[in-house]
This record gives sequence, C-alpha cells and structure tokens, in this order.
Amino acid sequence: MSDSETIAAGYAFTGPALDLGALLWDGACLPDAQIRIPLPMLNRHGLVAGATGTGKTKTLQLIAEQLSAQGVPVFLADVKGDVSGISAPGVTNDKVAGRASEVKQQWTATGFPAEFYALGGIGHGIPVRATITGFGPVLLSKVLQLNQTQEQSLGLIFHYADTKGLELIDLKDLRAVVTFLTSDEGKVELKNIGGLSTATAGVILRSLTAFEAQGMADFFGEPEFDTSELLRTATDGRGMVSVLELPAVQDKPQLFSTFLMWLLADLFHDLPEVGDADKPKLVFFFDEAHLLFNDASKAFLDSITQTVRLIRSKGVGVFFVTQTPKDVPGDVLAQLGNRVQHALRAFTPDDQKALKATVKTFPNSSYDLEEILTGLGTGEAVVTVLSENGAPTPVAVTRLRAPESLMGPIDAATLDQAVKSSSLYGRYAQAVDRESAYEKLSEARPAPAETPRAAAKKAPAKEDESMVQQVVGSGMFKSLARSVGTQIGREITRSLFGTARRKR
Repeated sequence: MSDSETIAAGYAFTGPALDLGALLWDGACLPDAQIRIPLPMLNRHGLVAGATGTGKTKTLQLIAEQLSAQGVPVFLADVKGDVSGISAPGVTNDKVAGRASEVKQQWTATGFPAEFYALGGIGHGIPVRATITGFGPVLLSKVLQLNQTQEQSLGLIFHYADTKGLELIDLKDLRAVVTFLTSDEGKVELKNIGGLSTATAGVILRSLTAFEAQGMADFFGEPEFDTSELLRTATDGRGMVSVLELPAVQDKPQLFSTFLMWLLADLFHDLPEVGDADKPKLVFFFDEAHLLFNDASKAFLDSITQTVRLIRSKGVGVFFVTQTPKDVPGDVLAQLGNRVQHALRAFTPDDQKALKATVKTFPNSSYDLEEILTGLGTGEAVVTVLSENGAPTPVAVTRLRAPESLMGPIDAATLDQAVKSSSLYGRYAQAVDRESAYEKLSEARPAPAETPRAAAKKAPAKEDESMVQQVVGSGMFKSLARSVGTQIGREITRSLFGTARRKR
C-alpha cells in the first residue's frame, strides 16, 4: 500500500462524519481520498490555526454547516463581522464550482438556522448580559487586568457579598460594596477574614471606573443570558448556529475573550455528565484564542485547562482558533485532539521558531511539514483528527471543501430583521435594573446624628428606622437581604472560575 493509500485508509470511517476535503499528494488532489472527522470525536476539542488570510474563517463555516446539518448546535464568535452569511445560501461562481469539482463535493447553496447575539446589545444582535455575581471574581479580574493579590482581594469582596445577600448585578453594585468595605463601618466586617487594604480597594475602584468609562457598563446587568439557549435545534432538526457579533467591541479584546470563557464556564457547571455520546450537544468555536491567554494569571489558566479537560464528558466540544499552536498553553493544547493547520509565514526568526514548534505538535509523517506549511494555498490545510477509536489519524495535507452558505456578511437590514424577529428578542432586549447591592447599601446609610431633645420628641417607630440602625446594633453588619430569592447567610456555590451557579 502506498503512502497516500495508507493516509486515505486512516480516514475511511464507518460512522457519521464531517467531510473536510480531499487529500493532496505530490501536488495533485485525490478526490477519492476524502479527509473526514468522526462526528462523535468533535467533543474531543480541536485547533484551527494559520496566518491571516489563509482561510480559517471559511474552515469554521464549513465545519459549522455540517454540524448544523447533523443536528448539532454550534456557537461562533464573529470577530471580523463576516460569519453572518452562514444564515443565507451561498453564491456559486467559477471558483466555487472549480473547488467543488476538485474535491468531489456536491455543492448546493444552503442557508442554516442562526441566531445573532451582541455583547450588552452593542452592535447588531440579541443582547448578551451577565450579572457581576454570575461572572465571578476570577473572570472579572482578567477583564479588569488585576494582579494576583488584587484578584484574591476581589474574591474576598465577592465572598462577603454572597454571605450577606448583597446581589452584585452591575458595576455600581460592586463599586458600592467595595466602598462600604473600606469605610470605617465596613472595615469591621472583614477584620477577621483578611481585610481589604485601602490601596488594593483603590486599584479595584479605579479599574472599575476606567472600565465603565470605556462604555463597558452595558455588558453587566439583567436579564442575564441563559446559556442553555445555545443548545437549541431548529424545527427541521438542524442545529442552531449561534453567532456572537463582535465587530463593535473588537477593540476590547480582553472583554470579549473573557466573556466567551464565561459562556463556556456557565455551560460547564450547568450541563449533566453524558460521557461518550453519538454526537456533541454543542461545538463552541473560540476565535482569536490568543487574546484569552495573554497576561492571564496562573489561576485563570488552571481554570481554563480544567474546564477544557472536563467539559468533554458533558458533550461540549471546544475549538480554539488562532494563528499558531504556540498561542495556546501546552496543557490546553494537549487536550485538542483535532487539528486543522492552515499556512504559516516564516519571514522572521520568530516566525521560524513558531513554524518548528508547530511541526513538533504533529504526529510523525512522510511529509516535510516545514516546507508544506509555508507553501499551502488559501483553503488548504494540514489535518490530523481522532479516529473512531480515539487514535490520531495520519497527517493529511487537504484541499478543503467550499462552504455552501454565503461567504461574507449579510446586509445590515437583513441582520436587524433576523434579530428582531427572533423568539428570544423580547426576552433579552430590554435591560432591567432591580434592587440590588447599590440600592441596599444606599438605604443602609445612617441618618444624621440627632440631639437628645429631638430624639426624645420623635416617636420610636421601627418602620422609620434606617436599615443600619435596625441590623448593625453591635457594629457587625449582619444582613441586608430583603428581596425574595436573595441568598441570606450562605455563600453562593461557585464553579472553577468562581462563576455563580444558577437554577434553570
């Protein structure tokens, strides 16, 4: 058996699979040697990498289409604003027809069921919001660019708010709690559990102020997005493609990359264990993944690694999309069983190092991968995936199929119409500001001191007393929780990232 036949045999799966394209060997495309990914292996995670302009986005679109067609919901982060076309049928031309003929693809223009979201409603899409409590201290520290000490102090603030029933819904709630805990009255509250230095509190408050000044307040609030919405299928049985539109916030990379991690973490602690299933419950594409790991604390990286390692058993596959494998920490990279590597550039010494490092991450093969990876054309990639028995397949240079949906954005009017006609729009479009920590602490401010004569004349009606006068007494701030559903005297159970669990 020749080398090309051995490679082709490694992709001859018997069960359901996604078709990526046809094998390239000695410069020729072999249409009968189809390169595929077994559907049950999509929850073993993956990496789509390559230099700018090499076709990563079209690869995402190709995989997302086939997942949807097989009833698997998909989440896509649309950083550049060009993935919305997945909802509309593609347009044929000579290039598309030529690619389909080369790889033996029966190309049919097809649109796929899609929902469009936007962080905080900034841009086109159904608003996606998170409460401060739901987001948690670890992820918020990443967004605020806090160091390890400041992150630990923020965790202490969350712990206090949880135990005292102070709901942290938006940024003003968190600011109110930090301000209270550094006041003369509030310092007593944290004395026995570590305290909060004025300097650290000042850093946190300044970070919150700067964050809000950049227009970030809209991302935190209610109604909080229910991540189970991402698991839906359309009426025809196809998986819903959830597209998070990010062009409006692409100049705030830490924010959107951390928000994506919140979505994943929320799914992680809400979904039940399913083990090895016939197909994933959801495949989550993490675009511009390097932004997630830049300047991340050890606690944050450890949490990402553990989430990726464990979420597989809950039926969720995660694909990181970035330029080179070195953008992803080794412990995370080790969890990514499916690889689609587009072309790399080698113009600088750093590029050369990245190229050599990338080659080392692939199984041994008969290809000269250093040469291959610098010579791949647009829409071509080096592929290795996990076979049906979980073993890596042979490395295959592949000419990829063409997506069947529109390769580009739909127009703004069509996108707006799709958003407003969604059944989810009425549920999430309007922000709600209910009573939470800010209001409770505002009410708890002590009244101005009265003279003995004035106090004697005043009727001792309990309903006129301030909340602090009612509950502080000995100086210990015991509980300010009054609304139904508030957690009193106990801490909210939190996940690996410190995100709060919610009842669905």
